[in-house]
Amino acid sequence: MSKQRSELSLQLRLAIPLAAQQAGFHLMGNVDAALLGQHDKVSLAAAGVGNNLLFAISSVGMGLVMGVDSIIPRALGAGRHADARRSLAAALRISAIAGVVLAALCAVSPYALHLAGTEPEVATEAVLYTQLRALGVLPFVVAVPLRAYLAARDITRPLVVAVVAGNIVNLLLDLVLIFGVDAIGLPPLGVVGAALATTAVQLVTLGLYFMAVRSLDRGLPRERPRPADTREILTYGLPVAGQLFAEVGIFGVATLIAAHLGTIPAASHAIALNLSSFTFALSLGIGAATNVRVGQAVGAGDLPLARRRGLMGVGLGLAVMGVCALVFVAAGAEIAGIYSSETDVIAATVPLLLIAAVFQLSDGTQAIAAGALRGLGRTRATFVANVVGHYVIGLAVTLLLAFHFHLGAPGLWWGLSAGLTATAIFLVGWFVRTTRLAAGARLEGSGHRDEA
Repeated sequence: MSKQRSELSLQLRLAIPLAAQQAGFHLMGNVDAALLGQHDKVSLAAAGVGNNLLFAISSVGMGLVMGVDSIIPRALGAGRHADARRSLAAALRISAIAGVVLAALCAVSPYALHLAGTEPEVATEAVLYTQLRALGVLPFVVAVPLRAYLAARDITRPLVVAVVAGNIVNLLLDLVLIFGVDAIGLPPLGVVGAALATTAVQLVTLGLYFMAVRSLDRGLPRERPRPADTREILTYGLPVAGQLFAEVGIFGVATLIAAHLGTIPAASHAIALNLSSFTFALSLGIGAATNVRVGQAVGAGDLPLARRRGLMGVGLGLAVMGVCALVFVAAGAEIAGIYSSETDVIAATVPLLLIAAVFQLSDGTQAIAAGALRGLGRTRATFVANVVGHYVIGLAVTLLLAFHFHLGAPGLWWGLSAGLTATAIFLVGWFVRTTRLAAGARLEGSGHRDEA
C-alpha cells in the first residue's frame, strides 16, 4: 500500500500540471468560441468548422513527432540522456518540415466546404478564419516535441506558465479584435480577430518552450541527430499520426455533417464540442503523464511497474471524467448560455451535452490507454483501434441515427459515443493483454520496435 500511495503521488505530481496545461490550451479555444458566440452565430459556426479542419490536418504533423513519446521517456528511464537530446533534435527537424507542408494544406482545405453543402455565409467566414490560423500551424507542430521533452524530464512549470500567459493574452486580444474599439477606430473583426489572436499566442508559446529547453540543457553538448534517430521517431510516429488523423478526422466529419444540417445544429455542435474538448483535455494531461511514467518503467526494465502505472492512469481518468459528466448533466443549459445568448442555440446544445456526459468516460479512457501504449511503444495498436472504432462502428451508427432515424445532431453525437466506447474497450484490452504477456520478459530500450 505504501508503494501504491507513492506511485499515485508521483503520477499526480506529473499529471496535475500536464492536465492544467492541456486544459489551459483548450480554454483558449473555448474563450474564442464563447466570444464569437456573443458576436453572432455565423461566426461561431465558422470558427467551429475551421478549427476542426485545422486540427485534423495539423494532427498529422503532431503525430509524426509524437514518436518521441515512445523514445525519450525510455531513454531517460535507462539513464541515456544524450540519446534523449538527440531524439529531440531529430524530432524538431521533422516537425519543421511537416509544419510547412501542413500549413499549406490547411490554407486550401476550407474550399472543400462549398462542395460539402455548407451554408455559404458560414463557409465564407470559415475560409478566412482557417487561412489566417494556418500561419500558426508551424509553431504549433514544432512546440510538440519541446513539450514532450520537458514533460519527460519532469519539468512542467514552463508549460503551465506558457499556457497561463497565453490565455491572458488571448482573452485581451479577442476582446479588442473580435468586437473592435471605437475609441481608436478599430472595427469589429469577428473571426479574423479570433484567428489573429490565437496565432499570436502560438508564436509566443513556442518561444517560451524553446527558452525553457535551452535553460535546461545549458552547458551540455549539442547532439546531432542521425538518420537512425529520424527513422526511429517515424517508426513510432507514423501510426500515431494515423491515429490522431482518424480520431480528429471523425470529429471533422461530424462537424461537416452538423454544418450540413443547418446553422443552429452547427452552432450547437460547436459549443458542445468545445466544452467536451475542454474536459477531454484533462484526460490528455493524465494520458501524457501516464505515457511518461510507463515509458520510464519500460526503460528501467520493470514491466509489472509499467502495467500498474498504466492502469492507475486509466483509473484516475475515469474518476476525473465522471465528475465532468456530472457537471454537464447538472448545469448544461447554464454552461451553454456562456457561449450564446440565443435561446434556440442553447436549447439545441443541452441534449448534446447530456450525450457528451455519457461519452466523457469512454473518451477519457481511450486517451489515457493510448498514452500508456505509447509508453510501451505499441503505437500501431492505437491506430488500428481508432480506425475500427470510429469509422467501422461510430460512423455507421452516426449515419444511421442522424439521417435514417432523423435524429439530427443528437443522432450524430450518439454515433460519436459509440465509436469512442469501442475504441476505449479495444485499447484497454490491448494494454492489459500486452503487459500480461510480457510481464515475465524485459522489453528492449530504445532499440525496441513496435510489433503490435
